Amino acid sequence: MRRFLPRPPGSLRRRLVLGATVLATVAVLVSQVIGYAVLHSWLVDRVDQQLTDFHPPDPAYFDAARGGVPGERLGFLPSDFRVYFYDASGRRMDRSLGADDRPGPRIADSVPRLGLRDGHPETVDAVSGDSRWRVLPSSGPDGMHAVVALPLDTVDGATSKLLWLNAMLLTVAVAALLALGRWVVRLGLLPLTRMEHTAERISAGQLDLRLPDTDARTEIGRLGGVLNSMLERLQQALREREASEARMRRFVADAGHELRTPLTVIQGYAQLALRRARLSADEQSEAHQLIAQNAERMGLLVNDLQLLAQLDREPSYENAPVDLLSLAADAVRTAALHGTSHPVDLGPLPDPAGNDELVVVEATGDPHRLRQIVENLLSNARLHTPSGTPVHVRVGATGVSADTCGADRPGRTSASPPLPHGTPVGVLEVADEGPGLAARNAKHVFERFYRADLSRSRSQGGSGLGLAIAAAIAEGHGGRLELDTAPGQGCTFRLVLPARPPDGRTDGAPR
Repeated sequence: MRRFLPRPPGSLRRRLVLGATVLATVAVLVSQVIGYAVLHSWLVDRVDQQLTDFHPPDPAYFDAARGGVPGERLGFLPSDFRVYFYDASGRRMDRSLGADDRPGPRIADSVPRLGLRDGHPETVDAVSGDSRWRVLPSSGPDGMHAVVALPLDTVDGATSKLLWLNAMLLTVAVAALLALGRWVVRLGLLPLTRMEHTAERISAGQLDLRLPDTDARTEIGRLGGVLNSMLERLQQALREREASEARMRRFVADAGHELRTPLTVIQGYAQLALRRARLSADEQSEAHQLIAQNAERMGLLVNDLQLLAQLDREPSYENAPVDLLSLAADAVRTAALHGTSHPVDLGPLPDPAGNDELVVVEATGDPHRLRQIVENLLSNARLHTPSGTPVHVRVGATGVSADTCGADRPGRTSASPPLPHGTPVGVLEVADEGPGLAARNAKHVFERFYRADLSRSRSQGGSGLGLAIAAAIAEGHGGRLELDTAPGQGCTFRLVLPARPPDGRTDGAPR
């Protein structure tokens, strides 16, 4: 069973070296084969040209026919040539021209058995030994024939030496390719090796390290850039998870703290109320009243927690036109009923053109939830500013930019991402002339259970969930809630929502 399992692949360096060597070897071998074939063909063509250019003279035929020595009247014969004569009946004669001690070509004794065509040279073996001959039949006078032959010893010798030379060159080339290819591949993969060592250190826990080779002109550099981006995202995800876990632990601790206080009060006064015999009627009434107040406080906290869980899980909002000006006017009217400790006025957004008229600004969303945001902002202004501090509610329409709203800038805080630059938006501001907030406190105002007072006293506000709920509702409507503040300059909370187009369609409709 084991022998049928596929062998694991070798290292990338080994595969590259072997692959390059095999390809180069094949290229060299093909070039050698082509060179060998060209040289052999050229040499054979020269022999064929010699055979074609030589024609036995007629006297040689006559000498062979009468039994004499063929060509004795010629006086000379080209070297290495052999000429075999056949009489008119097609039988080979005993006499031949140019005979020596070397074994001649193996040819038939009669013309019909030759199997050769006039004017077409052929290669035949020698009568004995490993020699080969190139032969060419030709016709003579009086129906006679002749076969002219030339040995291929020069051709075979040249090609044999070329084969040995090619074999040695191929061996040297393969050895050089292995050695040089290994060095070149190692040099080429050096950035990948550095990446490997860096990755090992990163996997060992050094998460701040990054891959060193990120040259976008090379494949390895582009790979390093992509891996570095991936590492950045992974590290960011780890930071976000750690921050989320820290927020969850703080959230649980804050929720436990907020619930423990009313529960302790309820438990204490409940035990006190059980001792009716020792309490007067006024003391019993006070205990019952405190129990009811703390139960109501705990119920409000639980309702806020349930609302936050709903907004985080599957928020559902109405999708209806909302007049932000009417919404602000109703909220200002309701705030006036709570007392005159903080004068509240309604006006337009500051306009560089000097237009100070209130206009109708429409958005799309859930009127009840948006009204909840405005009431929360007004309540927050009353609770966190001294008595008599003016509060200004402003309504208007503008476009997203760092100078107006919807985009991030120094001194501005938001729990939601910025909106696309230039997006038409409707804006509802709640600004106070109070002491403002320091930057270290402003960046936490939208966190759950956060209160700037370190004593966690409820005399300066609720449980710290109001702004978190308001920010979640604003983001759920495709907008955001942001804060501009500085010490001594008051706080300006700004609800930014995508404006409703005239045709009634919405961009960034609420989820």
